[in-house]
Amino acid sequence: MEAIVEFINSIIWSNALIFMCLGAALWFSLRTRFMQVRGFAEMCRLTIAGEKSDAGVSSFQALAVSMAGRMGIGNIAGVATAIAYGGPGAIFWMWVMGFLGAATSYVECTLAQIYKTKDAEGRYRGGPAYYIEKAMGLKWYAVAFAVATIIAAGFLMPGVQANAIADSATNVLCGTDGCTALGGASMFKLWVGIAVALLLAVIIFGGIKRIATFAEVVVPFMALAFILMAVTVMVLNADKVPKMFSDIFSSAFGAHAAFGAIIGQAIAWGVKRGVYANEAGQGTGPHAAAAAEVSHPAKQGYVQAFAIYFDTMLVCTSTAFLVLSTGMYNTFRVVKDGGKETLEAIVTGVPGLQPSDGAQYTQAAVESVLPGWGAGFVALALFFFAFTTIMAYYYMAETNLTYIAGTRRTHPLATLLLRLGIIAMVIFGAFHNAKMAWALGDIGVGLMAWLNVIAILILQKPAMLALTDYERQKKLGVDPVFDPDALGIKNADFWRGNK
Repeated sequence: MEAIVEFINSIIWSNALIFMCLGAALWFSLRTRFMQVRGFAEMCRLTIAGEKSDAGVSSFQALAVSMAGRMGIGNIAGVATAIAYGGPGAIFWMWVMGFLGAATSYVECTLAQIYKTKDAEGRYRGGPAYYIEKAMGLKWYAVAFAVATIIAAGFLMPGVQANAIADSATNVLCGTDGCTALGGASMFKLWVGIAVALLLAVIIFGGIKRIATFAEVVVPFMALAFILMAVTVMVLNADKVPKMFSDIFSSAFGAHAAFGAIIGQAIAWGVKRGVYANEAGQGTGPHAAAAAEVSHPAKQGYVQAFAIYFDTMLVCTSTAFLVLSTGMYNTFRVVKDGGKETLEAIVTGVPGLQPSDGAQYTQAAVESVLPGWGAGFVALALFFFAFTTIMAYYYMAETNLTYIAGTRRTHPLATLLLRLGIIAMVIFGAFHNAKMAWALGDIGVGLMAWLNVIAILILQKPAMLALTDYERQKKLGVDPVFDPDALGIKNADFWRGNK
């Protein structure tokens, strides 16, 4: 089974997808004239502005829900895994993907706003399936994305998050006795999975309003606490910071003596984990973006572009600095012998850990500076990061289930089965092995990315028109209001009825 999953994963995450994500991000940056730089002040302003209604949530709540989806274990375990496979240079390429990916996020989230609609219960819904059908006119393609997202967000990706929660909790609480009183580490992980599943049920059975309310409180708090911890560790390791930056930049371009031979791995894993962590182009962010109450689609495009900065440049970078400044990382070179691949250690800062033990590198980093409670802090941070991500995954899957239902109300049984399914996968993922969980999660991310990036490359024009229109109205000194007819944008039915 594992061999089959790994084979599928290697096909989906071939170099073609990596270069497509990076190429699309560069193209959108050029097309928007680097709006992520020109519009940085506007991003910050709009993030805390906006209104909410019975049908939609505020811009900040939409940001919080999308950030809940972005800020999962990819920010903690995923970054450490990228270093394990690509060395310190992977962080530079992750930054590149984050910087350029902000423009990708603008495009996909603005499209989600342009083509959003109201469901049978009067709530805003939108996302790739909606803009693929309305702008491309390809119903089969839209259904394919919706089905892929339900499978990925509802069943494949939650297990990765639950597995990381269980592993980090076991690493802290089981200690030397291996939780023998509870039946061993495996049984302890099962109980952790059940506890997480029950808490998830309380949130998701409350719908988008409860998800948004929970996210807007938890997401900023957990992110800022984690960033503060990284700053603290760097201050305590100030003498090692210059070498850390030197290693990042020299190994990113193959100039480092130890990491020069794995520059290809550095680029591939930096981009791969960048896409996984910030989700630009993956098609997840647009679901939350469409739920925002705004007067112009570009407003939420700006806000979601800022989300990429916050996720990659602050949270992911915090993990990287924690691990690199303390030297608590291993790096491996992939050696191919015929059709078999083996790992050869280049750096061994934490003996015994494998690349898939991502969270444990971060725990070891904090523990090396703050012994006794550092590992517990990371476990708690990872719990909140991963739990809110699972919560956001449910919302994405539910939105696509609603899309398939069309103008009809989603059948209660279908919604119940989705909820029970994601709860079951949380329990299953908690005690399954990490390598399998990561591989399944990567397949889910990759499927969505393939379908969405191709779509937004084809459908980019309305998002560009919206950006030009927004900037024109801002220069006139007015609060921009969207009129699709004036821009020649068809099938933006929601905005015609709300002019």
